[in-house]
This record gives sequence, structure tokens and C-alpha cells, in this order.
Amino acid sequence: MSITFSEKTKTFKLDTPTSTYIFGVFEGNYLVHYYYGAPIPDTDVEELRIRPGFASFAPDSPTARVFNFSPDVTPLEYSTFGAGDFRLSAFAVKNSEGNKVTDLRYVSHKIYAGKKALPGLPSLYVNSDDEADTLEVLTEDKVTGVKATLIYTVFKTHGAITRSVKVENASDKPFFIDTVHSLCVDLPGYDYDMLGLYGRWVKERSLDRYPLHRGIQSIKSKRGSSSHNHNPFTALVKKGATEDYGECYGFNLVYSSNFSIDVEVEAFATSRLVMGINPDGFSWELAPGEEFYSPEAVMVFTDKGIGEMSRIFHKLYSNNLVRGKWKKAKRPLLINNWEGTGMDFDHDKLVSFAKHAKDMGLEMLVMDDGWFGHRDDDRSSLGDWYVAEYKLKHGLSGLIKAVNDLGLEFGIWFEPEMISPDSDVYRAHPDWCLHTEGRDKSIARTQYVMDFSRKDVRDYVYGMMHKILSENNIAYVKWDFNRNLTEVSCAQLPPEKQGEIFHRFVLGTYEVMDRLIKDFPHILIENCSGGGGRFDPGMLYFSPQIWTSDNTDPIERLTIQFGTSLCYPALTMGAHVSASRRASYETKKNVALWGSFGYELDPDKLSPETIEEIKEQVKEYHRYYDVIHYGELYRLITPFENDFRVAWQMVAEDKSEALVTVVNMRQSYDPFFILRLKGLDPEKLYEVEDTGNTYSGAYLMNAGLNLTHKPQGDGESYLIHIVEKK
Repeated sequence: MSITFSEKTKTFKLDTPTSTYIFGVFEGNYLVHYYYGAPIPDTDVEELRIRPGFASFAPDSPTARVFNFSPDVTPLEYSTFGAGDFRLSAFAVKNSEGNKVTDLRYVSHKIYAGKKALPGLPSLYVNSDDEADTLEVLTEDKVTGVKATLIYTVFKTHGAITRSVKVENASDKPFFIDTVHSLCVDLPGYDYDMLGLYGRWVKERSLDRYPLHRGIQSIKSKRGSSSHNHNPFTALVKKGATEDYGECYGFNLVYSSNFSIDVEVEAFATSRLVMGINPDGFSWELAPGEEFYSPEAVMVFTDKGIGEMSRIFHKLYSNNLVRGKWKKAKRPLLINNWEGTGMDFDHDKLVSFAKHAKDMGLEMLVMDDGWFGHRDDDRSSLGDWYVAEYKLKHGLSGLIKAVNDLGLEFGIWFEPEMISPDSDVYRAHPDWCLHTEGRDKSIARTQYVMDFSRKDVRDYVYGMMHKILSENNIAYVKWDFNRNLTEVSCAQLPPEKQGEIFHRFVLGTYEVMDRLIKDFPHILIENCSGGGGRFDPGMLYFSPQIWTSDNTDPIERLTIQFGTSLCYPALTMGAHVSASRRASYETKKNVALWGSFGYELDPDKLSPETIEEIKEQVKEYHRYYDVIHYGELYRLITPFENDFRVAWQMVAEDKSEALVTVVNMRQSYDPFFILRLKGLDPEKLYEVEDTGNTYSGAYLMNAGLNLTHKPQGDGESYLIHIVEKK
């Protein structure tokens, strides 16, 4: 098995193809972390726990009477609050006595093949039990009756380990979980750079890289979503690590609400990382006999660079996170009317859209915001999920029939978690939005947030959606979320449970989405949150693609898509050609092909020449679909290191094909340009299609292609398709 336990050394050893993770049961039943890094065969590694001499202020443990042992300097596997470890705490419970002292010790463990789902939460899965092994380690605080099961799963063909925690109340009194991180990792040093993905609306997931320093560095959200501003991903990479070289630890949280990633470098120059639910504003009452599960965290290690770390995440998420029909089924080539019409459309306009789309070779029309209630702008009707027949004169069914008769599928937009003050549902149920009694209700985008922590609210919303989807031939749903959460409380719950609302809200969202895909498994869901405001693994469990950003300008999209690719595969990134003016349709297409491709424009306004160009783009989409969606990504030149041009490459898994994309962000002052490729088989011969020239894989990777003759002007771009010479 990939997980073993040594009775002799009392150590657990977790082996992936790229890493070894070791921790063990130490004196006093402390769980101590020993090693996480490149694969090693050893199990007797106890000396790795030893830290330099510590000051008298570091408390000794009365149960682990060992020289040079203190909870405050020992690399503990899962740190707790108030029992001698003053560094970042992974776990803290406020007990019935009113204090938060928590001390978890090892009780027992079990190892088994496969992986269990987490109740109510998205998590990675196995297609068969032989794909992974799981370790569950039961710990207990004997004073308070708190039990915590640390859950680890090793994926045998990926360099990945997942972690989560199950908390049980085995006492006869309730207690409050104040902090429950999903993982805690101690590393013996701080010679690392911390990578993060920061941003804002229309500028999501830009790369930030900075050295660790003594103190605490954090990446957090308390917005009620993973957010545009920060992503629940980080990597600790050795200084000097590049795309192709160096140690990289990647961490990602499978969660769509408030999260916290904290790294502390303490006095002895060691580093501790904790990741999980943001404890700010969180408190969960656990009654006797109840259980609580933390979200799942994913850990990846490789010593072969940042690019290899990304490829591990990509393969893992493509195979073990994205699920259902659309995991492997070819995604429809769609056109969305939003950037073409906004909310100013009617039956005839959309049918005209569909006719042009069919002529251009597209496969689906998506009707975006504005089809319901009396929605002519963003000031009304969210929550009133019934058809605006003054716009759709033949009703929704009449429009869909007209679109289907043209040979296209039909998709529709919802924003289920939101409610407009000017709506029938709000007038009938003003208490259904998140609010705090006695306080003004904050408003954003002229809307409030439906209280998805309430079952009656969720059932109402789902009932409205179910009626629309069950009565009509709808193949796609765009699920939007266009503001953050404020005044987060719920009158249905007592005061002691008000700290649960953020988490209950996202659990409610997950529940409704899960009902949707179970009742309508054929429907493709694309998640959206003002673009990429909830681009996280939790959403990918329910929606196999996410609208990457509302910014469809192809040059601006480069930093967004490069940053997103640090962790998320191409098949998850919604990317469309729009009518933005800064680049040619060739460049728009070349950038948008790096994802789930589509169009976001008004075809009635296109010239005959542009329509013919789009027809050729559609052919390219089909031709390159497999290598883009299922190939391996190599970032050749990134916008974070070059101001003039970028390049990326997709390589088929069997090395038989590659697609290289080069985009000039602006005119280069260095026109001589040789590009070295990556990921090919050095022994194979490859033909470059546009020239017919043949090269060895070794030549292409070591000598490179001379592209000096290629376009180098502002916004120009090109593709290079390479196929194995048979």
C-alpha cells in the first residue's frame, strides 16, 4: 500500500510518486511530524524532530519526559491551542468550562483502500478503490471529550495527498469549535518563496511571489466566498525554483467560503503552514454525539519545479474532482448573448443570434441575465424565476423550440443565491435575505443575499429552478454570484449559533447544486461570480467549468489565465472570444482556446469577413480540442517574467502532438526569437505543420524553433501545431 505503519518506529509513511510524508506517535502519544519531501525509503527518522536548544520559557510536557522536547518547538502533526505550543494553532475548542485549552493525543488508527466522501462537502473522489489509500488517525482530548480524526488520502498515480478532519463530541456537554484547520505542516527551514494568487474584479489571480520572513504571512477571505481578491491556493517554493527546477509544495483548499492560509516562521527558523476555514467570525456549536467535518485540503510536492506542481494538480482535478457526464464528454461550443445585448433582448433578437451561431458552426445559445420577472436592468427581479413574457413573446418553451429547430442546444442564466428588493419574493418574504436585526441592510449591485443557511429558502429557490429546468429542454446553466456577504446572521438560529452562518450558507449552496446535478445530470453547469470570484476546487466539484473572468480582453486575460493555471486545468477555465477592440480576432481566438472555448458578442454586427474567420476558428477548436483539454501544460514564457511576449504549450499525454501559442503583448525590442519547447519525447521526430519541417524532440527542446520570422507586432499571435512523424 502507499500508506504503511511501522510498529517498530511508530511512524506513518505516506508515499506518492513524487513525495514521502512521515509522521509518528511519540512519547506521551503526541503526534509528531518528521518529513515531507522527495521520496525516501527510510522509516527511522525520529532525529528529524529535534530542534535547537530552547529557552526556559518553552514549557516541558509532563507526559513526554524526553530531553529536548517541548510542544512549543516540536514539529507537531496537528497543533492545538493552549497546551504548550505558542505557534499557529490548527485546532481550538471552547469547552463547557469556558476555556480553549485543547490537547489532542493519539488513540488509534486504521488504513484502508479507497476514499470516503465528506458528508455535505465537496471532496476529491476515486474512480476505483485501487486509485488511493486512506489513513484515519483518531486523537482525543481526554479532559473535554473532544475527538478529532485526522484523515489522509494518498493518490497512487499523482504526487498528491488530501487531508481533512472529523471532530466528534464524545462528552455529555456541548462545546464550540473555534478553529479547525484542515491541515498543519511543519517544514525545517524558511528558505522558501510564498506564491499566492491575488486580484480584484476583472483582474483575478495574478501571481504574487515573495520570500518568507520571520513572523506570520497570510492569505485570507472573509467575504463569504473564496473571492476575486485571494484564491485558496498557495505554494512554498525553494528560492530560485523555476518552472522546471526546484522544490515546490502546493496547497489548495476545496472550499468556496471564508478561508485562511497562514505561514509562521518562528525564532528557530522553521516554518508552519495551516490551512482551513477562516476562524475570524467562525464558531460551531457541537452537541454531544454530533460530528463536524472540515473542508478537504490538497497537498502536492515535487522537486521538479512549479510547472510540474501545476501538472500534478491538473491531472488530479481532471480525474478526481471534476465529475459526471462532462468530465470526459466534449463541451458544447457556445455563444452567450451578454456582451452582445446585455438585458436588452427579446425573442426575435435571440433567434437571430441562434441563426448566425448555427451558420458559424456553433452548437449552443446561452441566454444570460434579463429573462425573468421584469428585469430590464440590475435593480429588480432576482428571486422571481419566472419568464418575462413581455420579452419572450412565445414564452421560454417557444424560444427554446425555435433555437432547437435550428440545430442548437439552449442554456440559461440563474443567480440563485441573490434577491432584489424590487421583487415579488422579497415583498412576500423580506426576512429571507441575510440581515441583522436593528441594522441597515447593505446593498451591492442593487441586491441582497438569500439566506441559504435556511432550508425553506433553499427549497423555494430550488423549486423555482426545478420548474424551469424540468419543463424545458435546457442543456446548460450558468450559475452566478454577484456580491459578497454582509450582515451575516439568521433569526431562525439562537445566539450561540450565529458564528455558524457563513459555513451553513456555503453548505446550503453545495446542497442546492448537488440536487441540481442529481436531478439533471445531463446539464452542464458553469459557475460564475462576477467572473472568477469563486474559482475554487469546491465549485469545480459541482460545475466542471468556471467563467474565468468578466474581462474578455485577450491581452488582459493573459495574466488571469497564466495565474489560474498555477493550480487549475484548462478544461475548467471558461474563455470566450468577445468584441473587445484591442486585438484581432486571431489573437482573441488563440487566447480563448486555452480553456472551455466560446463566443461573447453580437453576431448581427459582424462583417461577412469576420463570420468567415470565425468559421475557420470553429474548425481549429474541434481540431485542437483534445490536446488542449486533456494535454499537459508547459508555461514557456509567462507575463510575470516578460513584458513583451508570452508562450505556452499543450502536449498530448502520449507525446504525439503539441500545440504552442505565442502572443505578443506589445512590440518586442528584441526581434531575434528562438523558443525552446518542453515535454516532448527527445527520441521522436516531429513535423511542424505550417512549414513541413521535421525535427527531433531533442532539437525542439534543446535548440528550439527560430521564430524570428513570425509576427511580432502589438497584440499579434500565432499557433504552432506539431505532430509526431510516423
